[in-house]
Amino acid sequence: MRRTAVSVAALTVVLATAGCSDDSPAGDGAGPVRVGQIVSLTGNYAPLGTENEKSVALAVEQVNTAGGVLGRRIELIVRDDKSQPDQSVLAFNDIKGRDAVAVIGSPFSNSALATIPLVDREKIPYISLTPADEQVDPVHPYVFVVPATSATYADRILQYLRAEGISRVAVAYDGKSSYARAGFDGTREKAGTYGISLTATPEFQTTTTEFSAVFNQVRSSGAQALVVWATGPPGVALAKQYATAGLDVPVVFTGAQASKLWLDPVGAAAEGAFVASSIGVVGAHLPDGAQKRAIDELAGPFQSRYGYPPPQFAQDGYTGVKLLVAAIEKAGSTEPEKIRTALEGLTLTTPNGSYVYSATDHAGLKADFISVNVVKGGAFVPTEWAREQLAAVAGR
Repeated sequence: MRRTAVSVAALTVVLATAGCSDDSPAGDGAGPVRVGQIVSLTGNYAPLGTENEKSVALAVEQVNTAGGVLGRRIELIVRDDKSQPDQSVLAFNDIKGRDAVAVIGSPFSNSALATIPLVDREKIPYISLTPADEQVDPVHPYVFVVPATSATYADRILQYLRAEGISRVAVAYDGKSSYARAGFDGTREKAGTYGISLTATPEFQTTTTEFSAVFNQVRSSGAQALVVWATGPPGVALAKQYATAGLDVPVVFTGAQASKLWLDPVGAAAEGAFVASSIGVVGAHLPDGAQKRAIDELAGPFQSRYGYPPPQFAQDGYTGVKLLVAAIEKAGSTEPEKIRTALEGLTLTTPNGSYVYSATDHAGLKADFISVNVVKGGAFVPTEWAREQLAAVAGR
């Protein structure tokens, strides 16, 4: 492992009053509540990380403006993992040394998985912004996942395909991505439950730029639909090439593509593609109720500040802060062990849906809060099936 020095001064973001000094205690006391954030601001996953950073900062700003948590302001300490697992480990160690009461984790699954052994050892609550199932299966006492897990996305997509009368599916996945591998595994394990068989399972790499071999396998397999598990550039390249591949079956992407970061570069080629997302991404289509109010709390300010609706990664970052703050308030303390205990008993409606964490469930979010959308006019629009499904939970 490389022991690259981390430039603290360049990477620390302080959201505190001028009167709060950096040497104030972060535990139960009068100083600011220090919260770390490990985020990909450079490297392949920077497009995801920058959206996390924007929404986490917005949530912290809102909390501080409203009087803070337990009457104390939040001081956010941001570290760039550079889209590299070893840098995430270095970042966690640096944050730990600054008496953070909790850490909001990287959007990059491989970074999160590299950091979890340290979380287990140091016993600091880690609010993960990546959906890899290995983080919660088996349960790690101090790790709580914010996005719906890969297996949960797989379950929802299979529900939709069955409802559409599709029984033969091809699955293409990035074998180098922990998120994509977990999604493929979840799809394979659950497919039979929905009467669906996998006709082809082409694997590609994060560096793959040409997908004709994948399309040829799908074409010859007799599949009625293609499900794609990918993050970052492969999801963009595959979508653009799919539009001209001559395949006449629907293509379904996952939450990793539920963003303008995918829509904009894919452009017109995205039209008609299906993309699963958290309920927050399609909040404008929901009926009034507690769920829509939770979504609007993020959507309005984010749209006003950045000029576009909050994508999936912004939903996750904002929700992570809301969950952490609710746990601190429930605990009545900023002691890490008390925060962890409070998280395990937490129920909260957020832009991502309603979470119910427990001692045996550190994912907390069910498939009910995932929407299956179709791209129309450059926007994510819930399918008719999704509208019916989401209406049943929107008022919870």
